[in-house]
Amino acid sequence: MVKIAVIGSSSMDLVVTSDKRPGAGETVLGSSFKTVPGGKGANQAVAAARLGADVYMIGCVGDDHYGSAILENFKQNGVDVTNVEPVTDTESGTAHIILAEGDNSIVVVKGANDHVTPDYVGKSLGTIEQADMVLIQQEIPEETVEYVSERCKEYEVPLLLNPAPSRPISKKVIENAAYITPNEHEASVLFDGLSIEAALKQYPNKVFITEGKQGVRYFDGEKEVLVPSYEVKIVDTTGAGDTFNAALAVALAEGKSITDSLRFANRAASLSVTKFGAQGGMPLRKEVEETL
Repeated sequence: MVKIAVIGSSSMDLVVTSDKRPGAGETVLGSSFKTVPGGKGANQAVAAARLGADVYMIGCVGDDHYGSAILENFKQNGVDVTNVEPVTDTESGTAHIILAEGDNSIVVVKGANDHVTPDYVGKSLGTIEQADMVLIQQEIPEETVEYVSERCKEYEVPLLLNPAPSRPISKKVIENAAYITPNEHEASVLFDGLSIEAALKQYPNKVFITEGKQGVRYFDGEKEVLVPSYEVKIVDTTGAGDTFNAALAVALAEGKSITDSLRFANRAASLSVTKFGAQGGMPLRKEVEETL
């Protein structure tokens, strides 16, 4: 069983479902409201655990009801929370999600996730050093991502960077990361001035551009490769990217080839959108393998 350390956000998702997405100044009637655990880091940790990895979460929650619920959800999904601390007098992170017209719109309030600082992560270096793969995202401070990239480089532990939400990233972080998984918009921010084709050629077998229903594109050193996605009936796309990243991390840590790892990740992500909630549709290992 591979060991995956996930450094990132833990939040509570407040999800509204509606037939129509409201425009500026507009009020519409929704059809449902649900509260479910989320946050890109937490989503990836839960997805990796369901896919058979030994997962260690490094992050922060608030000292509130949401924080307690987030910690309990981790435990129920087999994620180690030794390195997750409640922050006194701070609310847990929240994500405010509208599901409408076959897609989602999300506003994130970081809350306790801003406390995932380099000093905080520094208390968990033993966990990072012993990991087979480290997963990180960008709902935590920018300096923390850079710090983790340096420690992973020092320890020779591969780092998979999911550069979402999009923001500019230093050249050092790009070089330190073993794998980077932007979508097309994030890639345009990450590689400002470079075309997608040029960015892929500059980082062969390292940068994987996710293109939604089309699949995932990368450069294998000789040619550009598109690994196609799978057609499914979509219920909720929230968390599909997180499932993809977790599955990719697990497969690569297990020593699968890049192409096989991407197929595994695409299959897991496609299954995740067939049920409600960021974590609600995240598949078990058996489900992915039976449908590949």
